[in-house]
Amino acid sequence: MVVKRKLDLRLKTKERTCFLFGPRGVGKTTLIRETFTQQCLVIDLLRSREFTDLSADPGILEELCRGHKFVIIDEVQRIPELLNEVHRLIEEKGIRFLLTGSSARKLKQQHANMLGGRASSLKLFPFLFTEIGQGFDLSRALLVGTLPTVWLNQDPIEILDAYLTTYLKEEITAEGLIRNLPAFSRFLKVSALASGELINYAAIASDATVKETTVRSHFQVLEDTLIGSRLEPFVESKKRKAIATEKFFYFDNGVRNFILGIESLDRNSDIYGKCFETFIFNELKAYLSYNRIHKPLTFWRSRSQFEVDFLIGNSIAIEVKATKKVTDKHLKGLRALAEENIFKSYYLVSEDPVTRIVKEGHNEYSLMPWNVFLTNLWNKKIG
Repeated sequence: MVVKRKLDLRLKTKERTCFLFGPRGVGKTTLIRETFTQQCLVIDLLRSREFTDLSADPGILEELCRGHKFVIIDEVQRIPELLNEVHRLIEEKGIRFLLTGSSARKLKQQHANMLGGRASSLKLFPFLFTEIGQGFDLSRALLVGTLPTVWLNQDPIEILDAYLTTYLKEEITAEGLIRNLPAFSRFLKVSALASGELINYAAIASDATVKETTVRSHFQVLEDTLIGSRLEPFVESKKRKAIATEKFFYFDNGVRNFILGIESLDRNSDIYGKCFETFIFNELKAYLSYNRIHKPLTFWRSRSQFEVDFLIGNSIAIEVKATKKVTDKHLKGLRALAEENIFKSYYLVSEDPVTRIVKEGHNEYSLMPWNVFLTNLWNKKIG
């Protein structure tokens, strides 16, 4: 099965240097290999010889790049000092680089040269609904996720097991990101259970038997290694005071479910609903990223417990319900938000197969099956 990715690396790197970040296993190397079929220089810092030579003397990068106008450096975070040489070669030699990595933590910790305005930052996500197309199976995506190696394998659980082991071994232990691995492993389970919920640092610290400061640090590790991301609250509502607590979502349902030991999903369970919400969240994140739409993705919850799952900028409100039969009660969050007269469009996304419009005064609510919504989203018909 060949899956055509939405991220066009050839177009993005045509005129300037780019960073390409993404968690391990999302297919960065495969995408590069499929995109740049012509001969070009690839420096892979996972190779011991190249890592050792460039660690000892970053200056030899210039010699390696001689005669090349476009150079790929894989896993650049392994030698942050190399970015100073990259910067110089961009300025003096006009070389364009594609710099890939699965973690930004080491670059941040060492205050690495991120090249200022000389480089764009791109992110690669797991397979998307729009990329897989006709062969997309929602139930499978919610349970085992859409990491390429998992989706294309007949034994996804074995691949997920290996993935988590590799993450702990290579990203966490080898890079020295965590000193107490057993404590971090306990935190992983608690954080996975809380994925999609408001972050309660004190409760998570208690459940994982670690300090609250440690929990905050561990969440930052998950973000820096691109295993998850925070969802900030929208707090501009006036009629109903909004809470200011953030949420956290894992980047892939399969990774989250494997951490929790979930081998099946009851579609009537809360976990199924959270997996469905996480699926839509990651599709929205990818859409905004790939299309370079610089609007914040947030959520809204009032202190009186009205909630809307996702907001794009100040224009689009999206409520997600894992139900096959939408009823009037499912619109209550959108209705409450509509009273603020801030947003232009309101969507209720569900597994109900019927598409319809509900008009109430000046407000209009679009009720859509998840696949129709995502198809319209990627065709830029949502807004």
